[in-house]
Amino acid sequence: MSKRIGQVGVVACAAVFLAGCATSGNPKDPMEGFNRAMYSVHDGIDTVLLKPVATGYDAVLPNPVQTGVTNFFSNIGDLMISVNNLLQGKVNDAISDFGRVAVNTTVGMFGLIDIASDVGIPKHDEDFGQTFGRWGADSGAYVFIPVFGPRTVRDTAGLAFDLWADPLGQIDHVPTRNTVRGVKAVNTRANLLPADKVIEEAAIDKYSYIRDAYLQNRRSLVYDGNPPARSADE
Repeated sequence: MSKRIGQVGVVACAAVFLAGCATSGNPKDPMEGFNRAMYSVHDGIDTVLLKPVATGYDAVLPNPVQTGVTNFFSNIGDLMISVNNLLQGKVNDAISDFGRVAVNTTVGMFGLIDIASDVGIPKHDEDFGQTFGRWGADSGAYVFIPVFGPRTVRDTAGLAFDLWADPLGQIDHVPTRNTVRGVKAVNTRANLLPADKVIEEAAIDKYSYIRDAYLQNRRSLVYDGNPPARSADE
């Protein structure tokens, strides 16, 4: 756990350093050359390893089983979403998120069945990067991290906190912890398989498409779907 956080921290520090040496002239992506290189590394890893494993996983596991796995990890995520909503001062949402965890963990068989959504308890999407943004932290430069994907400097710092606080990281038995995290990673990549075709069909430049979609989505999430008008220099 600490090793992975350290690796993320190194990337964040490198991003900050490179931002000061930016030469691309793109205010959204001042480290574009570096980021495109990292995207190429990521794309290579995905092509050779991540996507084939996820494709096999998707082909072998029946849809109900995949849904159960997704729900299980989503239920764990709701716990941290509750914490982040509380840190952002959104107490009602935090209580709602904790209610989801309570309902799905008990009635929903440890989160395998999303009973909470069925009874009208909404699911939110919060993380430490959004929490930092909520309290005024600037997004900083865009950064692409192999395996982890698109980020900003702020969201890279948030990722380190997300990994540190992840309940899965508290599993003492290392083989079990690594297996659970591996299943989560493969399941997450399998859930993204339908998006691959959309990106292939919609984008001449996949890197730019992913970057712009990510930045727009993150801005919307930080402001809960109601971002302020952009200033002239944005």
